[in-house]
Formats: sequence, C-alpha cells, structure tokens
Amino acid sequence: MNVSNYDVHIIGGGLAGSEAAWQLAEAGRRVRLSEMRGSGDTTAAHQGDGLAEMVCSNSFRSDDGDHNAVGLLHREMRMLGSLIMAVADRHALPAGSALAVDREAFSAEITRRIDAHPNINIVRERIDILPENGATIIATGPLTAPSLADAIGGATGRDALAFFDAIAPIVHRDSIDMDVAWMASRWDKGSALGDGKDYINCPMDKAQYHAFVELLLAADTGDFREWEKDTPYFEACMPIEVMASRGPETLRFGPMKAVGLDNPRTGRWPYAVVQLRQDNRLGTLWNMVGFQTKLKYAEQTRVFRTIPGLEKAEFARLGGLHRNSFIRSPEVLDTRLALKNRPHIRFAGQITGCEGYVESAAIGLVSALFWNGDLAGTPLPPPPADSALGALLGHITHGADSSQFQPMNVNFGLFPPVDAPKKADRKLAYTRRADAALRGWIAENAAILPSITV
Repeated sequence: MNVSNYDVHIIGGGLAGSEAAWQLAEAGRRVRLSEMRGSGDTTAAHQGDGLAEMVCSNSFRSDDGDHNAVGLLHREMRMLGSLIMAVADRHALPAGSALAVDREAFSAEITRRIDAHPNINIVRERIDILPENGATIIATGPLTAPSLADAIGGATGRDALAFFDAIAPIVHRDSIDMDVAWMASRWDKGSALGDGKDYINCPMDKAQYHAFVELLLAADTGDFREWEKDTPYFEACMPIEVMASRGPETLRFGPMKAVGLDNPRTGRWPYAVVQLRQDNRLGTLWNMVGFQTKLKYAEQTRVFRTIPGLEKAEFARLGGLHRNSFIRSPEVLDTRLALKNRPHIRFAGQITGCEGYVESAAIGLVSALFWNGDLAGTPLPPPPADSALGALLGHITHGADSSQFQPMNVNFGLFPPVDAPKKADRKLAYTRRADAALRGWIAENAAILPSITV
C-alpha cells in the first residue's frame, strides 16, 4: 500500500492504536499507522519500538466475565474479534483468576501480525500537528510527544490534564530464595496454567513489616521538577512509598495483605506478604505486585532486598515514574469519540481518560468500528450503556463531570443500576444483562459488523 493511499490515519501504535488498525484493516479499510518509536524518538517509559508494548504491569487483570467488570470487558472484546485479546490469550501466564501475559512475546506477535496485514502500512514517524482533514484516530496514549500534546491542547481549548503513573520492579526468578518464599494463590484459587500456585509469596512477621515500612518511608525518592510538583497520582497505580505514607498499616490492607495465603512452613497467614507474578513464559522474570515506585534505583535495591526471600534479588528492571496526560473527554468529545470542533478526528485509548490496558484497547476497538460505519455511510450507534463497552464509553464521553474528570478503570459503578435483591447476585445480574444487551446490539448492526459472529 502506498504510504499516502489510505482511508484512516491512526497516530500511535500502542494497544489502542494497534486494535483500531486491526479492526479497520479486517473490515477492508486501508490504514496508515504512524508510530514515533523506531524513528529515533522514544518515551520516558517504553523499552523498545514494538507495537502494543506493555510498559507497566503484564496483567490484564481479572478474566472473570461473570463477576468482574474488567472480565466482562474481556468477553465483550472477544465477541467483537479483538486482536489484543486473541494474542493475550495465546501468551497467557499463570496468574490466578487474572489474565497475565508474556509481555515481550505479546508485543512481538502484535507487531508481526499488523506488519503483515496487507491493509496496514506502519510508518515510523513522529506527528507534530493534527491532520487538517481525513479520517483520523489519535491513540498516542498518556505519553504523547510534547509537540503533538501542544497541538491537541490548542484544538481542545484546554491544557491537557496530567497525573503520574508508576512502574513496578521485575526480579530474576533464580535470585529468589525459595527456602523462604513459597508458591501459592490466595485461597488456593489459582489458574490451571499455574497448577493452582500462581504467585511467589515472600512472608513478613510483624517486626519485619514495620521495619520495612520505616525503611521505605526514609528512602530517597528524588526531587520533582517545578512543573511536576502539583501533578496528582492516579489512585489505582499509587507508588508503594506514597501508600505507606498514609498510615503504618496501609500496605497490609493493600498490596501486602496476607489474607488467604497459608505459609506452608507455619500453617498460618503471615502478618504481611509481598507477592510476585510471572512476567514471561519461561518463568524467569517475576513482577513485584503493587510495588510501583518512584524511589531512586540504588534505594530500590537497598530497601527491597530487606524483604524475606529477596535478600539476593537481581532486578531485570527497576521501578520508575512517568508523567501521563489525558484530555477532558466529556467536554471535548461527542458520544462517538469525535472531537466536537474537528469531527474528522477521533480519540482512543488512555489519552481519553480511560485507565488500563484492556480499557485502552477497548476504546481503540470502538473508535475503529465508528469510523468503519461512517465510511460505509451507515453510522454505528454507541454500544448499549448496559454493556461494559457502552458503560466505559459513556463515562468518557458524557457521564463524568468534566471539571473533576480523572482516569477511570471499568467498574460496575459506571453501569445503570440493576434490580438484584441479594448483594451476592448483583454482579451476575450486571453481566447477564450486559451479555444480552451487547448481543442485541451486534444483531441490530450486523450489516456494519459483518465479521462478527455471536
């Protein structure tokens, strides 16, 4: 395909941009996919130039489509032929009821499949201005290049909002002392992939825990630059030391809770525990769950090696902090993700204010379906509000207060309420209603979604 001959220009090759490109290409649309990594430019968080790189956790979170909103979103995306979900399933790792993947194999396959598609042309280039015409999807994510971010700010009439996001360390498996640590899933509810023992658990008694918290709070985090000082953290990805500063027991009721984890050496729950989740298919790399941090590198190795079982830990990657940006979507986007004052431009992914890998890819998928319908002359209505896709889209485009808008994961609080007399039945009521609603929407729009089978 000639680089100038395309139907839709997608800017950004992350999870949202990759999903959007695939959906449009599979529908017969010609796509130009612009990705600045590989052109000499990079970001503060990415490690390479592969498409759909997972820069933080390797987890897509819960895969329980009956009782969890993100698991329901997984299911809906699979129903709509999601590339991201198909490849994630191929590279799944043991993670209990969650869907975690080998991040390098995942990105490599996404890159190969998109590069091989005859309707997609990947162009390694940095885009500094918004296209003046032509169907466009901006999916540059929260790490949008400053020049394009300025152009977006000018188009929206508002400065982009911002928040800090943090990355957790990754440890080499053979450096973990398994005479101290043990393999288990909480309440023994592990996945078949991990034979029911999906996590490495490092136990702490009361004295060890409080000594660790004191050491963590005293460690050096480095200084913020002047423009960064008032930028808020995203609550769902809080640095471990910031969580610890909220009270000495905070971590025990957060990422270090030991509930449901029997230490086989004592037969009891530890006072606190540090969990590690498999990060690659070989099982040689393990991610410290909930331990995203902004500590200086030397401080990370010093502090984290006081954790029982990690005294000789070797780190494949240390934690870090990066600045994420997003737009005031409820104010500037219409209900189908188009920029109100430049409707030839749609936004997708985390730059819209959705949070999480799955949510990002989901909005990329929906943006592509909208463009495909428009190009066919049959505009596609938004997914029903009762579905996970529709609830997330509704929150982004009109359901939230734009003056208080913050990044949001999909959750049942975004859905219209259900009538379920028993609290225990409520989640299943949400998911059953969502399944029926989305299947109805697919059936009603079968002419615009010809490749979808229910």
